[in-house]
Amino acid sequence: MDRLLTGLQPSGSLTIGNYCGGISQVANYQKKYETFLFVPDMHAITVPQDPDALHKNIINAVAMYIACGVDPNLPDMHIYIQSENLYHANLSWILECHTPHGDLTRMHQFKMKSAKNEAFTEGLVTYPDLMAADILLYDAKYVPTGIDQKQHVELARNLAERFNNRYGEMFVIPEPLIPTIGAKIRDLQNPEAKMSKSTDNPKSAIFLADDEKVIRKKIMSAVTDSDGKVAYDEENKPGVSNLLTLYSVFGEVTIDEAVDKFKDGGYGDLKKGVAEVVIPKIVAFQDKYNEVIKSGIVDDVLDAGRDYSNKIAAEKYEMVRKAVGFGRI
Repeated sequence: MDRLLTGLQPSGSLTIGNYCGGISQVANYQKKYETFLFVPDMHAITVPQDPDALHKNIINAVAMYIACGVDPNLPDMHIYIQSENLYHANLSWILECHTPHGDLTRMHQFKMKSAKNEAFTEGLVTYPDLMAADILLYDAKYVPTGIDQKQHVELARNLAERFNNRYGEMFVIPEPLIPTIGAKIRDLQNPEAKMSKSTDNPKSAIFLADDEKVIRKKIMSAVTDSDGKVAYDEENKPGVSNLLTLYSVFGEVTIDEAVDKFKDGGYGDLKKGVAEVVIPKIVAFQDKYNEVIKSGIVDDVLDAGRDYSNKIAAEKYEMVRKAVGFGRI
């Protein structure tokens, strides 16, 4: 069975963008692939974090994964915390020593984040190597990813090919899995930008923890345009297209079916329709989330995932360690 690997940073509350582009993909693929779903807490500290909040966010993220349809009882589902597996950092260092500096500073995410913070740390530069280590340790064939993260999977591919050419067959070459619908959910107030859980504008993102009234208000205040025509055109009508995408994902219909449903109505009808399909699902996620938290199963799930992931990672790291000449023969 091929392996699939993905993770979502535990820095802040998860949004419906995280659900559409990440969590729902894992839920859809989990019976098809052996799945490694990890909480990348090491990536989270590339920007300052409150330690107490980070601890809580890790547990909350795992509980929300499960609430949104990830089944921890499947024999091929492994959920674990990145920092509880020391091989991620060990392999990352080796990859750093095989990565030209220019490959890292060309990353879109680095350019965007470093532009906002002149006092960024070196971790912001090198974290794509850590991301590559996350993937390559497990011979993951597929990596569900949003469009904005595709470049990082491409770096992992390049590093794997570079290693294989130099040291022999060492790594599986990973492939990105980009959903046809929902790969990039846009900011509700600035549809030119991606919806972000770190937004400064509370109206810009719908969080999976928002209550029904808040969700409805955010949807009804979403920015559209002055055209008045419901049509899917990401370049010229990003706000309207974003609402149609949300209706498609949460209503489980195609984009064409969503357009056909609202083509004779106005933007108000579209927004009401989006609220009608989004709210019931998020409320159901929240109910399930509360059940998971009360059950206390998260620690058991993470313990099992930690033990299994360490076993697999240790085997791969030992191969790499010997190949590059570390330690004694």
